[in-house]
Parts: sequence; structure tokens; C-alpha cells
Amino acid sequence: MAMMEWSDKLAVGHSAIDRDHQKLVGLINELGEAMSSGQGKDVCGGVLGELVSYTKTHFAMEERLMSVHNFTGASEHRTEHLRLVQQVVDFQDQYQSGKATLSVSLLHFLMEWLTHHILDSDKALARGLPPG
Repeated sequence: MAMMEWSDKLAVGHSAIDRDHQKLVGLINELGEAMSSGQGKDVCGGVLGELVSYTKTHFAMEERLMSVHNFTGASEHRTEHLRLVQQVVDFQDQYQSGKATLSVSLLHFLMEWLTHHILDSDKALARGLPPG
């Protein structure tokens, strides 16, 4: 069972952003499934790495859109991105060095952060962009 379900409530109305968000939801679910099925550190670490990498790619795309379209909330939005990337990269480093384990609380943090970011920041961003 998926930990996080994609729904129309999460759609921001910009196809590229929504497609990336669906991929991020899928990666969070993949990480949850790997954890719950007891897959090894290599599998979980690989999924976590893919989640980190895709998040960076997605944020870079959003930031390009903000720049091209002179989005007024760009600075705050970028700061949110930087904070999350730093938190997740720090966790990834701790996980890879054996100082941290994957937990349900991490998954809940990622789900809550992504949901909040989509519903607040990304919906505001999409309103400031031409249809895409």
C-alpha cells in the first residue's frame, strides 16, 4: 500500500511541475516499500539517493521557471529548496556512514514537507507562470 497518494488536490496546474511531483511521490512510496519489506541497506540507500537526486533536478527546474518568469516569491521559494536539500543530504550522509537508519518518521517528514510545499509554495508559483 502506498504511503502517499497522488491526488488532484496536489496538482498545481503546470504539467512539468505536476509530473515531477508525481515522480517524487512515487519515490517516497518506493522508499517506504523498500523499508517495510526489509530490503537491505543498499536497496534503501539507492532509493534514498535517487530521491535526493531527483529532488535536486526538480528544484533546479522550478528555479529556472522562477527566474525566466520573474516570480516575485523566488527568494523565499529557493530558501525552502535549499533547506530541504541540506536536511536530506545531511541525513543521507549519516545513513551511508551508519550513524542513522531509515525510519517511518523520516518518511512522514518527507511526505509532510512535500505536501506543504506543493499546497503552499508551488501552487503560488504555478499561479505566477504561464500555463505549461
